[in-house]
Amino acid sequence: MGSYVRDLRAVLADLQRPAALVGASLGGLAALLVAGEAPEVECTAVVLVDVTPRMDPDGREKIAGFMRSRPDGFASLEEAADAVAAFLPHRPRPSDVSGLAKNLRLEPDGRYHWHWDPAFMDASRLGQDVERPERFERAAAAVTAPMLLVRGGISEIVSEDGVRAFRRVAPGAEYVDVPNASHMVAGDRNDIFTAAVVEFLSRRLGSTRYR
Repeated sequence: MGSYVRDLRAVLADLQRPAALVGASLGGLAALLVAGEAPEVECTAVVLVDVTPRMDPDGREKIAGFMRSRPDGFASLEEAADAVAAFLPHRPRPSDVSGLAKNLRLEPDGRYHWHWDPAFMDASRLGQDVERPERFERAAAAVTAPMLLVRGGISEIVSEDGVRAFRRVAPGAEYVDVPNASHMVAGDRNDIFTAAVVEFLSRRLGSTRYR
């Protein structure tokens, strides 16, 4: 998490102006720390996408298990699409799977692998930060920028209890629940997700440039 926070701070420093942070999952946790921990970075808004300080450990492990499930990769994009469809049965399997190519890397042996670094999925390293919710709650309480939580209605990791706990420490935060969306909110219901984020940013920042 420290590396993510340093990277995000560096990007914002390079922009040389305040920015709205929109972060999904671990990206949202990094955004919380950048906006709420010293030295705070001036942000115009913070949008958390299906992540709260207190996440469901079973759901988190379910997602991590999927990410670890094919260390040998896939023979084709079709095979990768089949794996995604089995993991996300609520989402219709697309007839054109070419879009998956941006999420996979083609190795010299002709097999497709997810683009993340396999070392990232080391269970002990992954859990070190996210199993300490108090740090993220303190950061959430300290955020002064307008904040929005977007939750997938059938999220594996953000429960209604998790939402209530978050809103207790950040009572000024707004909240949107996206029906029929899992942890992959933007992938499941991009229309509703995008509309909610654009409306929030346009209204809270007083600008139409997000429309």
